[in-house]
Amino acid sequence: MRQTNTSDVVLPSHRIHAPWPYAALDVPALRAAGHRPHPIRQFVLKTRSRCNLACTYCYVYEMADQGWRGQPAAMSPATTARAADRIAEHAAAHDLARVDLVLHGGEPLLTAPAELAAPVDAVRAALARTSPRTRVTATVQTNGTLLTRSRLAALAAAGIRIGVSLDGGLPAHNTRRVDHTGRPGFGAAARGLRLLARHPESYAGVLCVVDLDQDPVETYESLLAFAPPVIGLLLPLANWSTPPPGHHPPGTPYADWLLAVFERWWHDTVLRTRIRIFEEIIALLLGLPAATETLGLAPATTAVIETDGAIEQADSLKSAYEGAAATGMTLERHSFDAFLDHPGLAARQLGREALADGCRSCELVEVCGGGHYPHRYRAGEGFRRPSVYCADLQVVIRHIAASLHKAAAQAGDRQNAAAPGAGPLGPAAAGPLDADPSDAGPAAGPAAAGQAPPRAAAS
Repeated sequence: MRQTNTSDVVLPSHRIHAPWPYAALDVPALRAAGHRPHPIRQFVLKTRSRCNLACTYCYVYEMADQGWRGQPAAMSPATTARAADRIAEHAAAHDLARVDLVLHGGEPLLTAPAELAAPVDAVRAALARTSPRTRVTATVQTNGTLLTRSRLAALAAAGIRIGVSLDGGLPAHNTRRVDHTGRPGFGAAARGLRLLARHPESYAGVLCVVDLDQDPVETYESLLAFAPPVIGLLLPLANWSTPPPGHHPPGTPYADWLLAVFERWWHDTVLRTRIRIFEEIIALLLGLPAATETLGLAPATTAVIETDGAIEQADSLKSAYEGAAATGMTLERHSFDAFLDHPGLAARQLGREALADGCRSCELVEVCGGGHYPHRYRAGEGFRRPSVYCADLQVVIRHIAASLHKAAAQAGDRQNAAAPGAGPLGPAAAGPLDADPSDAGPAAGPAAAGQAPPRAAAS
């Protein structure tokens, strides 16, 4: 595509660090060719830009982008009101049935209990005026250390579910989650999680970053002590210029770690929790929709609103380079419709066309989707390489596919023995994959599939 002038919204550093898409993607030509944008459906409200912890691997504070230093500590009521109006404007323009709000930070629970629900209340009020048919789901993502009865009650009263970030269920798993004096944060987080577990209606789940230094099965089983409805296992934010720890091709240590957990989870006699990455792969292998930004080819539909009212792309891009998530847009001057034509977001809505040549021709592309967008980055080239975890993803996807085939064959053998002529999976196999994706909170992804694994029907 020919280059276009996007100097009003594209920072010069984008073209230096990431020629794809910023110097190569002509959005007006893209639209003229018939590519229609997908509306924003998830809005991440950065209600706080500071955190009470200082986790040593945090992508907001410890990686390439240090933009948080210039942000107000908290989102003001005026910015909150403007955000609500812009969200309602977008929902009305696109007749959205639902918008998903995520209160984020920093640490959003630094806000006083009485004020925690204010951003969600503001959005609901704005929608009632301009788009009354639009439903709101709301979650807050927290480190859990400040979760108290009063905060939980305030969030529950507003219908805001809670997701917690933790690196495992034992102190030894969380040595990098410390406060600003170096003291461990695990004790306070564990107390918060135990409190949350007594209120399952408010519990969205737990996010956990994969750590090769920790035993995978121990990590998984220790998290089960907090009764999470969903566990999100996240690959560390890394790329070709800053590879992940232990990255020594052709080895696949992250696949080995994930598959150790998968085998324990898959062969368990009782479904004790859902694991997002495995369910997403299963859904995609079965040709079912799994709206996620880390796998598959679904378009990105997330906008981040910083405490100063800046409209940004997904936070995870902050791991690539300084300003990688920035758009040059603000709530005051730009609508979310304008954001849809930003080259950074437009590229993330192209699906297969945005991928490297090898990814487009790969037989796993419908499942992998090229991997998580930040994992494709290489300095001076941009975001059109395979994921830095490509080899690991291939091993994980093929292993899960083999497990599905085996479960289907075993189910078919049993059903054929009981009722000759029955199909290979029979009617019972369809049920676990029909759950409402709107039930998922941040720990389950913006619109996770919400399934129990098919082995539940096949065993």
